[in-house]
Amino acid sequence: MTSNTPNSGEPFVPTKLIKHFQANHTTRDAQTSGWSALWDSQQNDLWDRGKPSPALIDLIESAPWPSRERRRPKALVPGCGKGYDVVMLALHGFDVYGLEVSPTGVETARAYAAKQLDAPLAHNYGEGNQEKYPKDQRGEVTFMAGDFFKRDWEGKCVREGETFEGFDLIYDYTFLCALLPEMRRDWGRRMGELLGPQPAKLVCLEFPLYKDLKLPGPPWALREGIYYDVLAGGGTGVFDNDEAAQSALQQPNKGPLERVARIRPSRTYPQGEGTDHLGIWQVKSW
Repeated sequence: MTSNTPNSGEPFVPTKLIKHFQANHTTRDAQTSGWSALWDSQQNDLWDRGKPSPALIDLIESAPWPSRERRRPKALVPGCGKGYDVVMLALHGFDVYGLEVSPTGVETARAYAAKQLDAPLAHNYGEGNQEKYPKDQRGEVTFMAGDFFKRDWEGKCVREGETFEGFDLIYDYTFLCALLPEMRRDWGRRMGELLGPQPAKLVCLEFPLYKDLKLPGPPWALREGIYYDVLAGGGTGVFDNDEAAQSALQQPNKGPLERVARIRPSRTYPQGEGTDHLGIWQVKSW
């Protein structure tokens, strides 16, 4: 695959994933069918990372995660893929909901979770930390087929006798970058609806930050300013050059969320080494 890195000196060659969407799934309405077709044809290896996010593991293990009274913290992973991060979070004591557009994807994730929850691999933990998270403290895993932008799946996230108060953690890795740029404003709106009150956090592993904004996706190129524009600025998050994206960071915070931290993780996937950042957000203080 030719490099997507700006100024690499190499011509851009669309990947198989990009060609798939350019051929038949260029509109917003066709996005769900586009991803489902790849799952059904067993081409989910086009984006599969093979393990949970090292950056998220390190963040979760760095300090106890705040939870609500009388229950475990509740997490959502939209666009959860095979369920690597869903399972990892459950092993760390969260009740976790993995959302995928494809029923085939959901069944694949359930099969993966059944094996890992019974005998988890070491890649679910930081080095030497597995014994700190005993089996009797693990959370529950629920996988759902649904459209993130609709509300019909939300009822599955409430147990009997419980009132839904939003999620204590939402994790986005390759979900935003998989969406058409025109969908970013709605992504931000939904995050504001689904995230619980403080101290709940939205954690975004910002990727790909290295890709030229003018190149097609998925994955679509992202920048720090794009996240800020959508979540804090209340904007569209659509920019075609780095200068415009950077200028978005100067906007007043009139969006649904506020950023409380942005860090470069010491560990991440090879695809984002040297560029990935973790952005951490919460419902805005008024």
